[in-house]
Amino acid sequence: MTKKTSTTWKPGQSGNAMGKPTGCRNKATMMVLSLMEQGAEEITQAVVNAARAGDLSAARLVLERLAPPMRERPISIALPDTATSGGIDKAAQTVLKAAATGELLLGEAQALSGIIEGRRKAMETFELEQRITALENKNGKD
Repeated sequence: MTKKTSTTWKPGQSGNAMGKPTGCRNKATMMVLSLMEQGAEEITQAVVNAARAGDLSAARLVLERLAPPMRERPISIALPDTATSGGIDKAAQTVLKAAATGELLLGEAQALSGIIEGRRKAMETFELEQRITALENKNGKD
């Protein structure tokens, strides 16, 4: 008598260990995308016409697609030389004043302050390394 092996999956065992192939889409999603592609020109024209007729939601949709909101903008601000701790302090004051007067947005000021702080930390680390090296050389020669 031969023993029949079980063909059911064990708990925690996957029937498809490799999973779904990369880039594979759901059939419903594929169908909707196909329908949208077929009528894209008509849909676009309908939204534009609705916007022209005064539909603010359609107008907002059109504007968002034509000119998406900017995440960042290039800024130009004259900062003093940051080679010294005094220069770093002056640079931080310049950024603070620019944010207070509205020349810089708060996020931009925060980003610049982070860069200035990074410069300060790098300078501090460099100076500490020089001081430690000088102390080691001094103690090694005694």
